[in-house]
Amino acid sequence: MLGSLKDQPADKILMLMASYREDPRDDKLDLGVGVYKDADSHTPIMSAVKKAEERLLRSETTKSYTALSGDPAYAQAMRELVFADSVAADRVAAIATPGGTGAFRQGVDLIRMANPDATVWVSAPTWPNHLSILKTTGTPFEEYRYFDASTGEVDFEGMVADMNRAKEGDVVLLHGCCHNPTGANLTVDQWHRVAEILIERKLIPMVDLAYQGFGDGLDDDAQGTRILAETQPELLVGASCSKNFGIYRERAGILFAIGDAANTKTVQGNLNHLNRQNYSFPPDHGSRIVTTILTDPDLRAEWQAELEEMRTGMLALRKQLADELRQRLNDDRFDFIAQHRGMFSRLGVDADKVEAMRRDHGVYMVGDSRMNIAGLNAKTVPILAEAIAKTCV
Repeated sequence: MLGSLKDQPADKILMLMASYREDPRDDKLDLGVGVYKDADSHTPIMSAVKKAEERLLRSETTKSYTALSGDPAYAQAMRELVFADSVAADRVAAIATPGGTGAFRQGVDLIRMANPDATVWVSAPTWPNHLSILKTTGTPFEEYRYFDASTGEVDFEGMVADMNRAKEGDVVLLHGCCHNPTGANLTVDQWHRVAEILIERKLIPMVDLAYQGFGDGLDDDAQGTRILAETQPELLVGASCSKNFGIYRERAGILFAIGDAANTKTVQGNLNHLNRQNYSFPPDHGSRIVTTILTDPDLRAEWQAELEEMRTGMLALRKQLADELRQRLNDDRFDFIAQHRGMFSRLGVDADKVEAMRRDHGVYMVGDSRMNIAGLNAKTVPILAEAIAKTCV
């Protein structure tokens, strides 16, 4: 049996990480892997997380299972963080998941249970694992235009035109904020227009919210999701705590399913069933850290202050890089970097130039020119700017 297995395509980001580790150059830059790094190129544990873990260590009395859906307190705390008062609680079903990836996978399985004929529409480009999971599950998908590489902005007219090709009952996957891999986001007006099209076409929105707090702030980053929660009869949202709480390896995620309140009990039962079939009970340690922080005013204030420092630090790096490039090139070609939000931006250059930056300057980024802004610091920005200026013009 095992001898009949075929090699699977290697993950490009993991391959990039391996190549980076093997590179002997001291001035190399890792802009591929999607984790936050501080000025010392270290991924720190937030002080609020440390304090929450210490509190759990003292107070926890059992390691017994939680509910199939996870700890109800976690679902409530995350519902309030993501949606605020934009949706009634009795419309919301939820399950804890192993990270945002688990939330997306469970969401896809729920779609296939509810409507096997649905096509999932994804942005071009999108996070590669979206496509991998859709392919692995045999879920039909189509792309809608999203990013204009020539301007570094959202191709909203193309997006609207492609959404209008979707059939009734199809699902439209949207990035809630800090679009991965481009960093280009919808405006509030564009979110409202998307909401109108979804209703007109009778489409189901699914939001991947992996970076709340990394763009324009916790509430601003959730604004698009909340517009949909207020306007749509049905909505799926997968949220991750990996980035904004810095608990990557703890795998704390959640999937929300919003519909008619009369159906919430049935929807919740189906979500519980999915957890039971895939991994029974979801991991609890990371979600309990999140709950502890969100429900304690002092810890929450400390966490938000740390998160804000991370967010503003990334914005400062974006501005510094845009300024450095403008100075070197004497044009505004890369000014869009300062307008993007979150960890990533896509330079919009071809794979040959990306490879040249790796070969000649030790700059490692994904082949589609996605770079992790959080992998930079004030000292390395000029190194990257020089590599781009020498390679990409």
